[in-house]
This record gives sequence, structure tokens and C-alpha cells, in this order.
Amino acid sequence: MSQSTRFSKAILIAKSLLIGLAGSAIAYALNLPAAPLLGAMLATAIISWAGQKMSVPEQLRNVGLLVIGLSLGSGFTADMINDAQQFAVSLGLLSISIVLSMLASSWILARFWKQSSSTALLSSAPGTLSLALAMAAEGKGDSTTVICLQSMRLLMLAAFLPLLVSFMGAEGGAGAAGGQVFGWDVLAILTVLGVLLAFVFGRLNLPAPFLLGGMAVSAIAHIGEWAHGLPPFAIIFVGFALVGAASGARFANIARVDLVKNLGAAFASVAVAALVSAMFAILASALLGLPIAQIWVAYAPGGVEAMAAIGLALGFDPAFVALHHLFRISLLILILPIFVNLAAARG
Repeated sequence: MSQSTRFSKAILIAKSLLIGLAGSAIAYALNLPAAPLLGAMLATAIISWAGQKMSVPEQLRNVGLLVIGLSLGSGFTADMINDAQQFAVSLGLLSISIVLSMLASSWILARFWKQSSSTALLSSAPGTLSLALAMAAEGKGDSTTVICLQSMRLLMLAAFLPLLVSFMGAEGGAGAAGGQVFGWDVLAILTVLGVLLAFVFGRLNLPAPFLLGGMAVSAIAHIGEWAHGLPPFAIIFVGFALVGAASGARFANIARVDLVKNLGAAFASVAVAALVSAMFAILASALLGLPIAQIWVAYAPGGVEAMAAIGLALGFDPAFVALHHLFRISLLILILPIFVNLAAARG
């Protein structure tokens, strides 16, 4: 790569980050829920739709995911073992919700937008973009449609879910950290350990390894009472903004004609999936006595990174929300190939 090419790439990255941070700042000034994530995502997505190139490297996105993971780990405590039965019931209902929402969304896409069964299933599987694209590349679905619908699903849920939860009047607490902040020495140690563990998780092909690595080391530290609190607010703000900017910049690689063509299908499939997850959230809330809004965020059919970050930003129990989304991704990794292969076999 020539020096001029490297310089141009650096300018593009800097422009994308500045746009993302500006969007985060505006959303924060407007007091929007999950402001850093939502603002950066919308700002970069809008600029991408306007035809401008956007680029946020995977390494910077991983920095943001690590910060979010370190924050999520604060919700883990030694008393969580007492909630094991409650988690089991909730995860069981989530499993049913996942299957029904995926089948309902894929039926909508196949029935009204004439997509193949395989493409519809891959487009409807929430939070499994990498796996869905890999299977589509193997000839089991249309890659362009899958990336369009999966990306628009993420944006729609990230944009509307926090607003809907806020309109419900739901507010989380201060979080398990109780407002405490890591010392810089603790933050440095957890960061290094989180990065090392992220590389291990990456080798094992686990989903969102940097999010998972940061959450794991922070959770162990909190359960063992070796650490208390969250990263400083400014670091969390930047972490959310990096993840949001990276998500919005994804639209720069999708042709506008494909986005427009798939907009109706994306809205319909997301609406159906959100409705199914909301119904199961109401049921789980009635059985477990937990806030409907917290369970809905935990059940929402979006990407694990965005949904876990939204739960954290809204002040809900971070351990509850993160565990449910990680469970969802793990379950889909197991069952999605089975569903797609069955659909392909039926023709």
C-alpha cells in the first residue's frame, strides 16, 4: 500500500469516527436513550445512504466491544447462583421465542416478498450475520438480500427499541456497579486480560470474542470482589460510539437500490419478530415478576453487541440481558444450519 493510499484511508477513518462522535454528542444532548450507540449508528448510516464512503476498522470496533464487555461484567455477583431457577425459566421461554419469531419472519419474507426459504431463514435469524453470510456464500441463500435485511434489522431495533422502552416509562437502576468507577490500575489490568481472553475466544470461533472476553474477566473480578464498578464515563461513551459508528458504516458497502428494494421486507420481518419477542416478554414477566422492558430488551431479536449495549445504557441488569443474548446466539449457531438445510432439501 502506497503512502498516499494509507493517508487517504486514515482520513476516511478519521472522518467516519468524527461523524460517529458528532452523532453521539447530538443524541446525548437531546437526551435520547442509549445516546452514544444510537447517535453514532444513525449518523454514519445516514451519511452512508447519502453516498459517502464510511470506514471503521474491525480493530476499533473491537475496542468498543471490549469496553462494553468490561461494563457488562459489573452485573455479575456471587449471589447470582440464587437466581439460577429464574434464569432457566427465562432462557426456556427465550428458546421458544427465537424459533417462533424466526419462522414467522421467514414465512412473511417467503410469502409476500417471494424469497427462497433458505434466504428468508438466513435473513430472519437475529444476530447471526457472519454465520448467515457464510451459509449464503455456500449457495444456500442470496448474500445481498441477507446482508441488507440483517443490517437493517440491527439499525431498526437499535433505533426504535430504546425509544419504545422509554415511552413505556421503563427506567433501569444505577446498575450493579452502583455508580462506582474503576481505578486506572484496575482498568488497565482488566483490559489486558480481556484482550488476551478475546484472542482465545476468537480462536474458538465464539461470537463477539472481544465483548465476551471483556465481560468474562470483569464478571470474574466482580464475583470474586476483586473489582467494583465500571470504566470511566468518557471511555464508555467512546466505546458505545465506536460500536455504533462501525454498525452504521456497514451501509456504505450496500447499494442504495438494494436498501430501497428490501426496506419493506426488513420492516415487516423486524416488526413480526419484535411482536413475538414482546409477547414472550410479557409472559416471562408475569411468571418471574421481572420488568417487562428488561425482558423485552433481553429477548429482542437484534445483534448481541447492540442489544447488550442498549440494556446497559438503559440501566437494566447487564448480566441478565447479556446472558440471554449470548444464549440466543449460541442456540442459533446450533439450529440455524439444521433449519436452512431442511429448507434447502424441500427445494
